Amino acid sequence: MCGIIGVLGTHEVAPILVEALKRLEYRGYDSAGIATVNNGQLDRRRAVGKLVNLSDLLVHEPLAGKSGIGHTRWATHGAPTLDNAHPHRAGGVAVVHNGIIENFRELRAELGDLGISFQTETDTETIALMTEHHMRNGAGPIEAANKTLEKLTGAFALAFLFDGEQDLIVAARKGSPLAIGHGNGEMYVGSDAIALAPLTDRITYLEEGDRVVITRTSFEIRDANGALANRAMRQIEIDSAATDKAGHKHFMAKEIVEQPSVLTRAIEHYLPTGETAVQLPGEGLDFTKVDRLTMVACGTAYLACMTAKYWFEQIARLPVEIDVASEYRYREPPVTPGTVALFVSQSGETADTLAALRYAQGKADKIVSVVNVPESSIARESDLVLPILAGVEVGVASTKAFTCQLSVLLMLALKAGVDRGHISADEMTDHVAALRGLPSVINAALDLDQEIQRTALAISEARDVLFLGRGKMYPLAHEAALKLKEISYIHAEAYASGELKHGPIALIDKHMPVVVLAPRDALFDKTVSNMQEVLARKGKVVLISDKAGIDAASEGVWKTIQMPDIADLLTPILYAIPAQLLAYHTAVAKGTDVDQPRNLAKSVTVE
Repeated sequence: MCGIIGVLGTHEVAPILVEALKRLEYRGYDSAGIATVNNGQLDRRRAVGKLVNLSDLLVHEPLAGKSGIGHTRWATHGAPTLDNAHPHRAGGVAVVHNGIIENFRELRAELGDLGISFQTETDTETIALMTEHHMRNGAGPIEAANKTLEKLTGAFALAFLFDGEQDLIVAARKGSPLAIGHGNGEMYVGSDAIALAPLTDRITYLEEGDRVVITRTSFEIRDANGALANRAMRQIEIDSAATDKAGHKHFMAKEIVEQPSVLTRAIEHYLPTGETAVQLPGEGLDFTKVDRLTMVACGTAYLACMTAKYWFEQIARLPVEIDVASEYRYREPPVTPGTVALFVSQSGETADTLAALRYAQGKADKIVSVVNVPESSIARESDLVLPILAGVEVGVASTKAFTCQLSVLLMLALKAGVDRGHISADEMTDHVAALRGLPSVINAALDLDQEIQRTALAISEARDVLFLGRGKMYPLAHEAALKLKEISYIHAEAYASGELKHGPIALIDKHMPVVVLAPRDALFDKTVSNMQEVLARKGKVVLISDKAGIDAASEGVWKTIQMPDIADLLTPILYAIPAQLLAYHTAVAKGTDVDQPRNLAKSVTVE
C-alpha cells in the first residue's frame, strides 16, 4: 500500500526521501514522487513505474531543499499515470496520502461549484485543492489543513507541505498508520518504522484521529477531539541489513532461507530452554475459561488460522470459528460469552482485520493478536499481543511470517490443550521436543531447493495448476495455490482431496499439473485414492510426501518431492517450504517480479 515519508532536515532532502522510499518499496507501488521547499518555493518531481525512474528524473531535473515529502503510490482512484502520481499540488500546498477518501465525489462537487477545476482522477487531489481554497480565503497553513481534515470521511494518513514554509509539516492519521521520527535538529514522518530506521531510532506512533504539527525542533499532537495529546516515544531496533538481500537474487529467496533462524527465535520466546510449558506475555490466557475461539485474518494469515483450527479443535477440543476479516463485521456475527477473538496480521495494520477487531471489542471476553509488529495498530488495541518474531519481511508473498504465525498458533493450541486437560505432561514433552527440532528439519527441506527448481521449471509451462490436500494439508494446499498465483500469475486452485469428484475432476487432462500434498499420515490412503483418480485421467501429478509416502504411491506420478520425516503435528509448517520454493522458482522461470508482483501490496491499509 502507499508509502509516505516526510523530512525536515539539515541536509539536501531529495536523496534522503528517495532512499526512504526505497525502504517502502515492499508495500507495493506503481508510481512515486517527492516535493520540497527551497528558498520558500515549493516544487515537485514525479515518475510512473519503479523508483529508478524517479531517481533518473532527479539526475536531469534536480530538486533542492532541506524540507520535503515523498510518496510511493498504489493506485486506487485513477490509473497509474503521471497526473495521478503523488505528491498532489494545488497552488501553495502539496499533499501525500495513503488511504481512501470515501466522500471525495461530494467534495469534488463542492469545489466544482466554487469554480475549481481538477487535473487528476484521484481522491487525494480534492485534499490539496480544498486546503489551497482555505488558504486563498485567508487561512494559514495549519488552519487550512485542519479545516480540510474536518471534511474528510474515510481512511487516511496525510502529510502536507506548504509554499513559503521551510520548517513545517502537518500530518494526520485516521485508519492508516503514521509515525513521527525524532532526530537532532531534524524531524521526520513516515508510514512505518522501516522507512525511518536509517534516520532515527526514536519513534512516536500516532493514534487514531491524531493530527500533528511538526517543526525541526518541536511537534504538537492533538487527538480526534482537538485536545493536546501525549504519545509515548519508543526506542526501536530495526537492523538495516533486514532490508538488504544479503546476496540473494530476491528478498523472497532470502526470507525463505531465514526460516530456520526466525522459527528458532519464536519457539525459544514461548518455550524458553528447559521449559515444557508455553509462556505467554503479561497475564496470558487461561483456556479453561474459554468456550469458543474466533479467528479472523486476511490472505495468508487467514490460511494460518485455517490450519490452526485443526490444532485447536483436535488437540484442545476447543470449538473454533474462522472468518475472512473483510466479511466478518458485515456478517454481524453474535459473539457469545466465553469467546476469545484472535486476529492475525503480519503488519498489524491490515485495514479489514483492524475493523474486525474493533467490531469484536466490547463483545468478546478478550482480544488477542498475533502480529509481526508489536507497535502496530492491531497490537496496540489488543488485550494480549503475541509477536511472531519473524523480523522484517519485504517480499510481498509472505513466507517466514506464515511459518512463524503457524508456530505461534501451534504453541497457543498446545497451551490450550494442557489447560483444558487434553494433553498429558508426557505428550507435551514430546510435542516440545518435536518443536525444538523443527528448524533443523526445515534446513533439510531447504536442501531440496535444486530438485524443487527442476519441478518448478516444468510447472512454469502450465496455464492452470490444481493443489490437493486433506486434513491439515488442505489449508496448506490453499496457501501453495495462493503463492503460485501471487508471484507467477499462473491460475491455481486448491481443493480438499475428497472434493475432487464434486467438480474439479472435470478440469483434469494431460496438460493439468496436480500437486498433491500427502505426508504418510492417517489420511494418506484416502488422499492417494483421490490421486489415482487424477492419474486415471492422465493428470500430471506432483507428489510431495515423505519417504514412506513416496515408496508407497509414486508409481505413475509425473514428479516427486521427498520431504524429511517429521511429527504429524508439524507437517503444515514443514510442507510450507516446498510450497514456497515451488512458487518462487516458477516465478523466476517466468521472469515475473517476484518481490513486487503486479497489482499487489504488502500491507493492505485500505478496505
